[in-house]
Order: sequence, then structure tokens, then C-alpha cells
Amino acid sequence: MKKEPQRIVAHFDLDSFFVSVEVLNNPALKGLPVIVGGSERGVVAACSYEARKYGIQSGMPSKQARQLCPQAVIVKGTRGEYSRYSHWVTNIIAAKAPLFEKASIDEFYIDLTGMDRFFNPLQWTIELRQQIITETKLPISFGLSSNKMMAKIATNEAKPNGYLQIPFGKEKEFLAPLPVDKIPGVGEHTLRVLNAMGIVTIGDINQYTEAAIEDKLGKWGKELWQKSFGIHNNPVTQYHEAKSISSENTFEENKTDPEFLYAELVRLTEKICFELRQDEKVAGCVAVKIRYPDFETTSRQTTIPYTSADDEIIPIAKKLFTELYKKNQPVRLLGVRISELTNNAIQTSLFDNKEKKTELYKAIDDVKNRFGKLKIKRASSGR
Repeated sequence: MKKEPQRIVAHFDLDSFFVSVEVLNNPALKGLPVIVGGSERGVVAACSYEARKYGIQSGMPSKQARQLCPQAVIVKGTRGEYSRYSHWVTNIIAAKAPLFEKASIDEFYIDLTGMDRFFNPLQWTIELRQQIITETKLPISFGLSSNKMMAKIATNEAKPNGYLQIPFGKEKEFLAPLPVDKIPGVGEHTLRVLNAMGIVTIGDINQYTEAAIEDKLGKWGKELWQKSFGIHNNPVTQYHEAKSISSENTFEENKTDPEFLYAELVRLTEKICFELRQDEKVAGCVAVKIRYPDFETTSRQTTIPYTSADDEIIPIAKKLFTELYKKNQPVRLLGVRISELTNNAIQTSLFDNKEKKTELYKAIDDVKNRFGKLKIKRASSGR
């Protein structure tokens, strides 16, 4: 029986990504306690390591953060810049990595399984990290181990701006002394349950049977017990930058009414945004296509801050249409496409109270799923 090759997975995470970008664009912020996205009624989207020393954390209410550190420098955040730098890092990794997954706007997994026949995986990963730092000037950490979970934990232990390899076969030994909430997915509720059982470190879980942990935490308990031994089998899912969602309409009769064309543009955009959210993705690029009666076809696209929200993508689509459309010319076909898709990054929902917007879209999408996509539409689809 052929032996399976040793899995080798690297995890990259851009350190305090939003803050790092802000410091690059304004070096005067370097070394200061910086909070990104701390609007009066919002939450902290990111904070510098200097701010963390005061107990400030991402997701904390802005009011509480300002009480902890009144001298903190608060910046609104420039989402377009975050997308630009994320694209930059993605392109560097894509040019080098045999297989990689973009887990969020600032987080990547690379599958190097089998590549040890050709090069030293640790040295290769060190050199890739150095290239990212040299070209973008962004700090970035990585972990290298036998699976995605172990690589991510290694990255977290290596921060800030460092790297760490967990030797193969030493996963359980490495995890044992760490606090149990170092395991991804262990939240406050799980932590309370485990602490009540006398479980403080990951190694403490090993003292219980799988059935005992499952009895307390259900199916999640079984998975948690396996993770405490360093077992995690989720694959690295190949990132396809070209992947897109599109929708277009070829009209039975050529259309010249601008109001109709704008309304149709909105309808098409809402449709693909709905599909995007159903796939739990966000998009980084929008394109509009117009075909005229003589079959001349033109299109225009632009990169955008990662999002899946109708109200953020529709204005971009309208702007592209306005720039592209030949006034008073009849239109045969109209289409919208969104691309550069990646998994929904929680960071993108932390600006301008977007967590409330996310809940609103979820409620709307639930109604669409129950009663059909056409049951809810915008009150105004015009310009």
C-alpha cells in the first residue's frame, strides 16, 4: 500500500493589517496606539500592538476602547487601500505558490505537500515572506506544520512579524501547554464549559475521552477532542482569481430608455450580489458589459474594496455604465460581472456599523430564499 506523503501547510497572516497600511501611508503613526474604525457608535476594526497593551482588542466597542486609552489615535480607515495591498500580496503568492487558499483579506494558506522533493519547504516559505516584506513593506508572519489548524496556531505564536515551524509528529506535544482557547473556534461559551470541567490547557483535554467531551459540547466536542491532538484534515482550497459571478440580459427589442437600462443594471447587480452572499463570498472587482445592435461589445471594470453588499456594488456598476454607454445608442445586451472572489472576511464588516448591514442583508436573503428572489426589490431602481 502506497504511503501518503507528509502534509506540509504554511499559513500567512499580515500583522495588524489595517494598522500596518495606515502606518505605511502615514509614518507619523508608527509606534503610537492606533485604532482603526473607531467611530463613535462603532467597533474597533483593528488596533496596533501599542494599543493592545491597554487591553484594546478588535471587535471591542469604540467607546470602551477610548476609555482604556484616551490618548489613542483614531483613524477612520481606508478600505480601498486595504484591498489594493491585499491584491498586491495575493499576486506575489500566486506567482510562487503551487496551491494556495485566500482565507480572508489578509490571510493565506499554502499547500506544499510533496514539494519537499524539490526544495526545503521552510526555506522556501522564509524567502516568500521576505519577498512580501521587501516589496510591500508590510509585516507578515507565518506558521508551517502538518495541517491548516496547526499552521494557523504556529502563526499566532510567531506574531508579531515572525515565523515558526511545528515539527511533524510533535503537534500534540506543542499544543499541550497552550491555553485551550488557542484552538481556533473555541469561543467564550466553549471556554466556560471547559473551564468548569477543570480544562485550562489543550493538554488537559487529552485526559478526557472523546465521548466525555462530546457529551458536554455535542458534535463540536468530538472535533475539539481531535484538534487537541493536532488532528485536522480540512484541505487547502485552491484560490481562483478568475472565478466570477455574472448575469446578463439580451433584450428582445433594443433598448434606449436610460431609466430602463439603469433599472435593469440594478436588477442584475442585486441578483449576483445575492448569489455572492449565498456562497459566503466577497468580491474585489466589478465589470459592466454593453452590446449594441451591430454586435459591438464593450466592457469596463474596476477593483473595489471587498464586499457583497448591494448598496456598495450598485453605485460602482452605475458609474461604469455611465462611463461606458454611448448616449442615445440602442442597447442589445447588458451584463454585470463580479470577480476576484474570496471567502467572506469578517474585517470588512467592521466599518461604519456594517455588522448591522450584514444582519439586514441576511434577513432579506432569508425572505428571498423562502418566497423567491423577486419578492423583495428596491423601492427605487432608477438612477
